[in-house]
Amino acid sequence: MFCKDKDLSGAARARRQGHHSPAPQRPASLLLVDADAEFSQMLSLYLRGQGFQVATEADGADGIGAALARDYDAIILGAALPSVDGIAVLRQIRRYRDVPVIMLTAEGSRAERIAGLELGADDYLDKPCDPRELAARLRAVLRRQTRAGGMASALAMGGLVLYPQFRKAYQNEEALPLTATEFNVLQLLLQAGGTVLSKDELTRHALGRRRESYDRSVDVHISKIRQKLHAGSGHAVEIETVRGVGYCLRTTS
Repeated sequence: MFCKDKDLSGAARARRQGHHSPAPQRPASLLLVDADAEFSQMLSLYLRGQGFQVATEADGADGIGAALARDYDAIILGAALPSVDGIAVLRQIRRYRDVPVIMLTAEGSRAERIAGLELGADDYLDKPCDPRELAARLRAVLRRQTRAGGMASALAMGGLVLYPQFRKAYQNEEALPLTATEFNVLQLLLQAGGTVLSKDELTRHALGRRRESYDRSVDVHISKIRQKLHAGSGHAVEIETVRGVGYCLRTTS
């Protein structure tokens, strides 16, 4: 197979009829791990003002402990940390958690970006970053998680099955360990049903932002998904590269 607004009177009536507004959702919980105390204080104050719950750590080893001790909705991770650097922290987090991670890398450090993405970071921003952009990317990550989790139908192709409602993936009935963004990318490809998706589309819908010039984020996520698919027994699904266009799924048989 080849690639191919309610008015006030209405609200008042609803209250008289016994209808109630849904309970407000709990604030999203974030863990910020960064060695720059002034930057962390500024950023955490801004994010709390935006409605997030924020816990902070300044040391890599403490960041690992905090990340594994609680289920956070997302983690913001600096690359330069004392004790244990950010890349090593990410490696430990990915052994036990699929929580979305946004890396804060040194400005212009392509090596840090690629290393973080290859280890399972969902996105990155250069430091110093605009707090508004970081908050926007966090909301995009959380919206994608919510939308995907609300889809009850399983997606399947050639022994590969995704359950968006539960954020679980299986290949030939064996669990497929995907990060949050890897899951989103694979889900989009499955939903496309063999149709080619461009890198711009995948970046926009899986990462929640526009693709930048020379942006290899999607390519790195695709590479990691391929490795995980090939590591399983009898894989019958491949991610095919359509040169100059993008990617699609196809069965190998």
